[in-house]
Amino acid sequence: MLLDTASAIMREGDVIDISLSELSLRSGLNSALVKYYFGNKAGLLKALLDRDWEGIVTSVDALVAKDGWSPEAKLRRHIHKVVDTFYEVPYLNRLTMRVIRESDEAEARRIADCYLSPMYRAYEALIGDGVRAGVFREIDPQLFYFTVTGAVDRFFSARLVLKHCFDQDTLTETLRDRYREHSIDIIMAGILAR
Repeated sequence: MLLDTASAIMREGDVIDISLSELSLRSGLNSALVKYYFGNKAGLLKALLDRDWEGIVTSVDALVAKDGWSPEAKLRRHIHKVVDTFYEVPYLNRLTMRVIRESDEAEARRIADCYLSPMYRAYEALIGDGVRAGVFREIDPQLFYFTVTGAVDRFFSARLVLKHCFDQDTLTETLRDRYREHSIDIIMAGILAR
């Protein structure tokens, strides 16, 4: 319940930090439970990061291993899921960078090995399969990772831009769906063999 509440606070406030008093108030649980279960607030944030990333890595690994799908279909599905994931947890990239920055070298390496490197390896596999099939042009998987992550993270962390430039205070499912299709079209146009 503490992790779910922390996630909700970050999503609703478009922040990557929480106050333990707000966490306690919203969850109905004593904030001392953070210390009991996680050691401190930093431990809570690491646990939230682990919870959010584990399902992502599992689903990406399953997609890469999936038989019967073309490389193009796999990559389209992946981009679709990236947009949906950032809609659900828009703080994911910012929280990842914060936890890495505030961690010691061993913990930063663990996060990279468990979550970031598997994503890069998935891009190597997905792009490599597409190049070998003749449907993708050769592109750098590392730069592709930054392109996809950057495009999606920027959109879902831009609520203030929406509010002040477009008089829209909320990221709706309709807007998410429009951005998903836009992202798939733009990114796939850049990778498909001409």
